[in-house]
Amino acid sequence: GDARHVYDTLTWGEGPAQLAQSGVQDWLWYRLPAKYLTDEPGYMGRLAGVAAELFDEVERQHPYSPWATKAQMLSAFSYYQGNQYDEAIAALDRYIRLHPANPDVPYAYYLKGIAFYERMTDVERDQSMTLEARTAFEQLVNRYPASPYARDARLKLDLINDHLAGKEMSVGRFYLRQGHQLAAINRFRRVVEDYQTTMHVPEALHRLDEAYTIPGLDEEAA
Repeated sequence: GDARHVYDTLTWGEGPAQLAQSGVQDWLWYRLPAKYLTDEPGYMGRLAGVAAELFDEVERQHPYSPWATKAQMLSAFSYYQGNQYDEAIAALDRYIRLHPANPDVPYAYYLKGIAFYERMTDVERDQSMTLEARTAFEQLVNRYPASPYARDARLKLDLINDHLAGKEMSVGRFYLRQGHQLAAINRFRRVVEDYQTTMHVPEALHRLDEAYTIPGLDEEAA
């Protein structure tokens, strides 16, 4: 039923050959408590959390098996599916550190970026998640430019830079309203110099002209 479909999603459908051959999928299915296999709202998140714990158990019980490495990735993916973003990121960092040459590492960087990207806030608020997402996607694009995940990462980087430029514009407008022209000018210059390809550059140039013509700029500089 639907629960089995969700389970298959958590284990990447048919899954890697190692997983299918080892019987880990069937083992995981029969270990899942019945209370998580319902059609009630929220069961996807509950199932994901339990799956993550069970994949961790796979690694603990069979650390040297051919599918223990894949179980680590599936654990991270399950945490992400259950919206346990911090746990997912910690698992992905561990995976990257332990298996730097594994072909799934590009996906680990991508999923890490997504885990931050989905928690980006509006430009009026703190942008730490946005910056973390940019770092993860930049690592993916720079280290694995031919990865199938690199194209989407580049698209998201464009959106992220536009978002960060929007943040600079928001702060700059605030300073301008408060009469702090130099502080505003610094923000608008940053948009023009650091975010040249974003949609905010025309307004930044306009605001620079506005700020430079406001009386009192020389006094503030002094």
